[in-house]
Amino acid sequence: MDMILDSTEVRILGCLIEKEMATPEYYPLSLNSLTNACNQKSNRNPVLSLVEQDVEKGLDGLQKKGLARSTVAAGSRVPKFLHTLFDRFDLSKQDFAVLCELFLRGPQTIGEIRSHTERLSEFGSIEAAADVLQNLSAQEPPLVVLLPREAGRKERRYMHLFSGETFNSGTYDETSATSEPDRITALEEQVAALKRELDELKNSLAEFRSQF
Repeated sequence: MDMILDSTEVRILGCLIEKEMATPEYYPLSLNSLTNACNQKSNRNPVLSLVEQDVEKGLDGLQKKGLARSTVAAGSRVPKFLHTLFDRFDLSKQDFAVLCELFLRGPQTIGEIRSHTERLSEFGSIEAAADVLQNLSAQEPPLVVLLPREAGRKERRYMHLFSGETFNSGTYDETSATSEPDRITALEEQVAALKRELDELKNSLAEFRSQF
């Protein structure tokens, strides 16, 4: 990509595309509505807690990059915001549905992508979803990439490239993905350590009581 977006800008874009495709009657979005959409608990990963100042900063960045703009409807004083990706990229509705879900939920397998995009644009089969992903990865520059297989996962996942490549030497570096097995192991070790400490405390207390 010829531009790099931060996580807030990506979330804003995802929300704008989602609302345009899923609930066009409420699109474009006011700053308040967009902030609520960014912090929505469903269909989001991770769940964020942005304030309006965060969203304003993200919108400013997107407008400078030519990916969003504001508008004021007749009879209204409240500015509303919309994305301009349709002006920037020659993509289909299904292409934008896939990008939207990758913006909102992060890296996903092809099966997850097909399932999550149903509310925006239906795919008749896994093969249809695969064709869309192939089209997005064949853009110049590529808009998505297939990640290397991660430890503990059977299927490879796709990620968007609007935030740049976050993997090197064939190993994906997203902490939330690659460290999941490590976090589980660490938690198991912590639980085991706490159990040992509890047993030691019980033994010490029993010895103390035996003295009386």
